[in-house]
Amino acid sequence: MREMAKETTSRVLFGQTKEELAAVMKSLGEPAYRAAQLVDALYRQRVEKLEEITTLPEALRERMKAEGYVVGLPKIAQVFTSVDGTERFLVEMADGQTVETVWMPDGDGGERGDGSEAAAEEEAETPERFRRATICVSSQVGCAVNCQFCLTAKLGLTRNLTAGEIAGQVVAALNRHKVELQSKRASRPERINLVFMGMGEPFLNYDEFFKAVRLLVEQVGVPESRMTVSTSGIVPAIRDYAKERVRPKLAVSLNASNSETRREVMPVTKKWDIPELMAALKEIPLRTREAVTFEYVLLGGVNDQPVHARELLAMLREYKLRAKVNLISWNPGPGIAYTQPKASDVETFQKMLIDAGVRTYVRRPRGRDIYAACGQLKRTVEQEPLVGIAPSR
Repeated sequence: MREMAKETTSRVLFGQTKEELAAVMKSLGEPAYRAAQLVDALYRQRVEKLEEITTLPEALRERMKAEGYVVGLPKIAQVFTSVDGTERFLVEMADGQTVETVWMPDGDGGERGDGSEAAAEEEAETPERFRRATICVSSQVGCAVNCQFCLTAKLGLTRNLTAGEIAGQVVAALNRHKVELQSKRASRPERINLVFMGMGEPFLNYDEFFKAVRLLVEQVGVPESRMTVSTSGIVPAIRDYAKERVRPKLAVSLNASNSETRREVMPVTKKWDIPELMAALKEIPLRTREAVTFEYVLLGGVNDQPVHARELLAMLREYKLRAKVNLISWNPGPGIAYTQPKASDVETFQKMLIDAGVRTYVRRPRGRDIYAACGQLKRTVEQEPLVGIAPSR
């Protein structure tokens, strides 16, 4: 059965590297330039069917089809639209498993202060010059990390996604919105940012995740400077990440100002506590102006008080990391026993950090009314927006 599954997967073209696609063409007795045509069709033209690869002879396309080759892009099975324009996609894989991907027009402000081009665009606030969007991408079907404030944790882990399934979410979203990444003709150039903050822990699917990143950078054409990957703090993977030639910016889901509280809300802390996490982060050779982002979900009465802000400041001073902080007001969901922080507590927390010289931003919630906001992804299939959740602004 394992060999059969491997054989079936090998017939899916999207997600294969140019070297792997060259091997496919060679096995079919075709010249090397056919592989280049195939790469261009899959990743630059973003075709969805073999019939659309018109640079390949019709006879070759028919032969490939007869031998079971398919493009194999994931399918957007359902779309849910928020009052703020955010779209949540239920994306279906070839085996019927589903994940969620989110399209956020104009983003959520998460890039501000991280030293990137995307941050400069966000801070300049000139949306008239270009169309901008952020795509939130999943890396696993479910998640095994079990963060207590997150709806995805309730799913558990079903399986890892392949590189093609990860990158395929991006391409499916780009195709839906007819984004022309390579076009020089567009009157309003499109700026696409990717955040790998959807379902799953990317660093627990490390090899396939980074294969997807390389495909997106080298073939699809999304610069690594426009990508951010979020981790709960998988220390060995962070050390591997530090050595990568092509790597997105890093966001660490911190969510507590001390190890005791973090163990309660993020059980992964039992394996790698805050000192171990910080030691690994210090090994990252940050680029010029690059900063590590700490994501901090504010839970009412748990980690959102002045005492917690002072502890967080002491931690940042101790480890002397070039960092910024994104504050996120907890997004509610059924069966999760936390409460949203008071707006005044969020404001006080942010002001304390800023006054101490820490770049601190409050991320805008996007798509909260359709369960598309941070921590809300749960493969929800209801046709109507869910009740009891305040729309995001």
